[in-house]
Amino acid sequence: MSEIMISINNIIKTYRSMGDEVQALKGVSLSIKKGESVSVMGHSGSGKSTLLSIIGALNPPTSGKIEIDGIDLYSLSQEKRADFRREYLGFVFQQFQLIPYLTAHENVMLPLTTTRRSNKEKQEMAKEALVRVGLGNKLNRLPNQLSGGEQERVAIARAIVNEPPLILADEPTGSLDTKTGDEIMALFQKLNEEGLTVLMVTHNPDNVKYLSRTIMMKDGRLLNHDEQLITTMNNTIL
Repeated sequence: MSEIMISINNIIKTYRSMGDEVQALKGVSLSIKKGESVSVMGHSGSGKSTLLSIIGALNPPTSGKIEIDGIDLYSLSQEKRADFRREYLGFVFQQFQLIPYLTAHENVMLPLTTTRRSNKEKQEMAKEALVRVGLGNKLNRLPNQLSGGEQERVAIARAIVNEPPLILADEPTGSLDTKTGDEIMALFQKLNEEGLTVLMVTHNPDNVKYLSRTIMMKDGRLLNHDEQLITTMNNTIL
């Protein structure tokens, strides 16, 4: 079995708008091993969120190839790609995207809606995911009865309830204060230690210490090692 979780080969992404072309990604190649935790950093417009959406099976590249766990992602039909997202990927976003009239428990159950499990089993899986993120005593709280950090924990529980091998996070601490952000990053670190592969887009250099590797992007391409050192020294990644 392959030890590579994500394999990206020469990905190009071009957007067309009103007759103009913008190349968001310019020949990106990248490998991430199973069990790694990787941050992607760069200026706004560097291409990092585009890269994450392509890895998330949400945004086909213009050219190039991406495999996750040996599966050629964009050779799948749209229906099979949707199945793949449900089974392989957990998404965590800066805006928690919780349904306001559903409890924490009900929000976490949402990804299980289309799975062939009994309602009792779905309830138990959602409860276990909430316990895993430290919210086992707040299953019946509505989102507006939870703090920002607790809402983010619910979002993380929702992402892991299907037990996917890969978590994709887009600025998960962006709307949190420093202390709460550190608590959330410690949770991501714990999940990674439990075996999940984590790929995170972040602007926050304080998050890097919780992850095993950092990739920097600029103008649609990955920076090489020397460029990354210079970028870090000049503190231009924010």
